[in-house]
Amino acid sequence: MTRAARRRLLLVVGSVLVGGGLTALGWCGVSLARSYLYQVRETAVLNREILTRPAQRLTNLRPEEGALLGSISIPRVGIYSVIAEGTDNRTLALGVGHIAGTALPGTSGNVALAGHRDTLFRGLRDLRDGDDILLTTAGGTALYEVASLRVVSPYDVGVLKDTGRPLLTLVTCYPFDYIGPAPKRFIVRAYRVGGD
Repeated sequence: MTRAARRRLLLVVGSVLVGGGLTALGWCGVSLARSYLYQVRETAVLNREILTRPAQRLTNLRPEEGALLGSISIPRVGIYSVIAEGTDNRTLALGVGHIAGTALPGTSGNVALAGHRDTLFRGLRDLRDGDDILLTTAGGTALYEVASLRVVSPYDVGVLKDTGRPLLTLVTCYPFDYIGPAPKRFIVRAYRVGGD
């Protein structure tokens, strides 16, 4: 191969790599912007509902997939997200999802929420026993205190069972820095310590 041909080949390969990199950056930017705009829009909706929606409405209904249920805030580690019903890819790309079959936010029982370890639940890696978690719904805000942090198998669904006490269970993949589908789950358990 001649020097000129090699130069042309390198230019073509370099252009393809730069184009691919710019496309990937663009896709990431669009995904982050979409998630941010969703959070802002749904937070505004939640704030309006807190003022106008009867508190009992969520306690008797099974919400539709993607329905806004409330928000979660963990101030010490900088986590804030709206909560939507379901754990499908779309829901978890935009916010934190409520795991079907567990207690609804704002009710008694084991409220289980899931989020991605590399986006909204990334801060869970810095959580400590005793940290406060605020769960807000149209019915008010409940205060939970972190009681335990542990790593389990993805098949350990016992963490989702009702314990008879008001409990919040947060689920994300583990390890946090793993590339690809992570082999384990990081579980945060927090007990309710306050009311509205």
